[in-house]
Amino acid sequence: MRTLVISDVHSNLTALEAVIAAAGQFERVWCLGDIVGYGPDPNECIALIRTLPEVTSIMGNHDAAIMGFLDLNAFNDGARLAIEQQANMLTQESRDFLELLDVRTALGEVSFAHGSPRNPIWEYMLSYSVAEANFDAYDTQICLFGHSHVPMIFIENKPAKPLALLPAHADMWRSQKRFMLNPGSVGQPRDHNPKASFVIYDDEEQIWQFQRVSYDIDSVAERIIKRGLPAYFGKRLFQGD
Repeated sequence: MRTLVISDVHSNLTALEAVIAAAGQFERVWCLGDIVGYGPDPNECIALIRTLPEVTSIMGNHDAAIMGFLDLNAFNDGARLAIEQQANMLTQESRDFLELLDVRTALGEVSFAHGSPRNPIWEYMLSYSVAEANFDAYDTQICLFGHSHVPMIFIENKPAKPLALLPAHADMWRSQKRFMLNPGSVGQPRDHNPKASFVIYDDEEQIWQFQRVSYDIDSVAERIIKRGLPAYFGKRLFQGD
């Protein structure tokens, strides 16, 4: 079975559509949170994800905030403004979908957490020390995470520190060791590569393939301005930061 693994769509419908087209045939979707926030298309992204096959999706910090589950004062001014505006845009169908998302879940030997296993909503896993502490916070071989918007793999390497990889387009990964994997961001990459990032997992071959795809950033930036969101949210898409 081929699984499309995505995270941090952030209301960017154009990027999401490009990812789905580039992914080719897949039978299942794993979404690691933050469907909403920042971009211009929250309802459209939720609606599209709901149509995809065998979707398992979890809640990210922006999803939680837009539902009123988190204090908006924890966000910077721009992110808070986007959440406030999108909260007024959400349809009841979108609210019903977000409200039922789990903060953390697992399927077989794969765990899902938006931030980290020990702090699924907020913690960023970008360092060896944070990754090392999180290997004891889940029981499966694999943990998928998002939140940082950077494609990464941390490999358990006890008693030494974890190993870290920064995969590029078309890189493939397979391991018998325990590892944590971030597919990168669909809608707002922050690794200085503006292309939307995703992973295809082949469970027969046990291979995880990282992929990138270009999309029409100009149209997204224009819609951001039309929605009254900070123009900076569009400008940063061109730089991938």
